[in-house]
Amino acid sequence: MAPSVAPESTAAPKLLDQVRARIRVKHYSIRTEAQYVNWIKRFIFFHGKRHPRDMGAPEVGAFLSDLAVAGGVAASTQNQALSALLFLYREVLEIQLPWLDNVTRAKASRRLPVVLTPAEVRAVLERMDGVHGLMGRLLYGTGMRLMECVRLRVKDVDFGRNEILIREGKGAKDRVTMLPAALATPLAEHLARRRLIFDDDLAAGRAEVWLPDALAKKYPNAATEWGWQFVFCSGSHSTDPRSGVVRRHHIDEKLLQRAMKKAVTAARLAKPATPHTLRHSFATHLLESGQDIRTVQELLGHADVSTTMIYTHVLNKGGRGVTSPLDKL
Repeated sequence: MAPSVAPESTAAPKLLDQVRARIRVKHYSIRTEAQYVNWIKRFIFFHGKRHPRDMGAPEVGAFLSDLAVAGGVAASTQNQALSALLFLYREVLEIQLPWLDNVTRAKASRRLPVVLTPAEVRAVLERMDGVHGLMGRLLYGTGMRLMECVRLRVKDVDFGRNEILIREGKGAKDRVTMLPAALATPLAEHLARRRLIFDDDLAAGRAEVWLPDALAKKYPNAATEWGWQFVFCSGSHSTDPRSGVVRRHHIDEKLLQRAMKKAVTAARLAKPATPHTLRHSFATHLLESGQDIRTVQELLGHADVSTTMIYTHVLNKGGRGVTSPLDKL
């Protein structure tokens, strides 16, 4: 009697696995993947584990309303949940339903950014040392976003031209910003120490670094080259949640956020300053010094100058740059 052969599994992938697969095909970040999967899971559990194919506009509306009313979430959070559901229906389930286009997005509040004075920036940075101090000074000195600084690669620092090339910034755009002269020597010294870590990893056969998209296939040796290494690396190796490969990744941004919070507390500032506040301060102080707003727009990587113009409302000249009549008495 011939031995029985187990039939091949023909079960379709689970819905959340389909979501993950589609997100990766679209080259969305791992952060977006985690957020979208979380929102879709919450949507399904909110409606008693019903399949999204069996739900429509009333269920989406009820979920979003509950987030705002019972959850008290911000408009941006509610819109993120809606984006996740739009992705689910359009990209994964491939259902083009007219009601999706009619779901109203919450109107986000337009708030003025928190900006520190130069004296306050100095007080905070003086209380940040080591790698975190260097990163804080880079944020304020270049206008980079937090994750742009965290993901900075060695090859994108040009000491000869005093420039830093920021790749894959917000909106997947590249741009160039200045390398402050005051940071050239500290950054070079940091890279010398970073090179020792890389050399040890290389000798141990563990120098591979994560590369975006298909670069690893196009340039098979790039992952172990010095130029592609993260300037600010993690203190240990970790497992890539997507590929399972063990690598030395970039530093965890939460460490810089905590260091900044401690420095703000130590400086006794009442303002709720975060690493992103240093970017706001960079833009405001440049405009205060007379720099052209188009130049500041380019340095920040804003697609529209109207985004940059928000900093003109926080210049240190009172409301709308007008001098109070009391100061003229």
